[in-house]
Amino acid sequence: MIKVARGCLKDEELAEVRDAFEYGYFGLAAKVDEFERALEAFLGSPHVIAVNTGTSALHLALDALGIGHEDEVLVPSLTFVASYQAITMTGATPVSCEVSPDTLLLDLEDMERRLTERTRAVMPVHYAGNPCDMDRILSWAEKNSLRVVEDAAHAFGSFYKGKRIGGFGDIACFSFDSIKNITCGEGGAIAFRDDSLVDLLKKKRLLGIHRPRHSSTSWKERPWRYDVSVPGFRYHMSNINAAIGLAQLKKVEQFLERRRAVCARYQKGLSSLSGLTLLDIPYDSIAPHIFVVRVPGGRRDRLMQFLRDRDIETGISYIPNHMHSFYHQEGLSLPVTERVFQEILTLPLHFELSDEEVDKVIGSIGEFFSKEARPSP
Repeated sequence: MIKVARGCLKDEELAEVRDAFEYGYFGLAAKVDEFERALEAFLGSPHVIAVNTGTSALHLALDALGIGHEDEVLVPSLTFVASYQAITMTGATPVSCEVSPDTLLLDLEDMERRLTERTRAVMPVHYAGNPCDMDRILSWAEKNSLRVVEDAAHAFGSFYKGKRIGGFGDIACFSFDSIKNITCGEGGAIAFRDDSLVDLLKKKRLLGIHRPRHSSTSWKERPWRYDVSVPGFRYHMSNINAAIGLAQLKKVEQFLERRRAVCARYQKGLSSLSGLTLLDIPYDSIAPHIFVVRVPGGRRDRLMQFLRDRDIETGISYIPNHMHSFYHQEGLSLPVTERVFQEILTLPLHFELSDEEVDKVIGSIGEFFSKEARPSP
């Protein structure tokens, strides 16, 4: 089976985890702090807070900004349900927006039309690792006194106009689950610039707990008292997960180089197929997380089954959230999003995918369209 996605853990990760084991405490400890400092250096961000999942990162960011009951957050419907659930957990309402058919990124004109007096934030999703038009989003948000929480789960390592996602803007949230550009096994992070959020986010990720600062390295002199001054969550990253992330971060450029090479091979091999539409994404200059094509004409599901029969796994990224029963709104229609959902197909993309496997995917897709083009006997 050619897998659609997979992580890559080797001896370097085992060595870091062994070191974490020997430390003897596996919760919020030294490697988490080390991972956060390494992320700040990589992203060019003044502050990074590591958490246990990307969903927690989104929820914690929104909560720390005071987003809550009766508030609205603008978000594209075509995103993983984690984006919506994070908004819902604050008590706010996700407002579904259209995407642009050529990129599957947030349609900014549709976003602007959905602004109301209850709108408090916008959540652009950097789909496939391709950054949204952040200049326009940040300018519009500032004009309307909105906060911008970027769902950058796909975009770790991507650049926007020479700056890494997470190194500018308001708040960017990353995921480090098992199939992301780097993995911690499970994990996430919040990158932000607002100094006033540092202590609040640190408290909220660990049940609102605040301990007095101390300089001693001796456990005998550490204070045992702590205070709880804000509501919080059990969202901190573990020392073991941070250890995996530290090893992965050292290999991130190698991972991204291979992902770009796979995307380039797909583009070259698939661009001439008339039954397929490629997205308008500059794969050579971003950190690609998924490779999605559009299959018009009602043939997507048949192609998916055709590839499955040849031991090629594919996926659908994603079911639009306004089509889920929990987020369904009577009378809401997003025709562009609904149309592209019927066409999108996610092809295999990961670091360990060989050229031979990529060529098998390309060849199998070509075979499918050749058979589709033949007249019935």
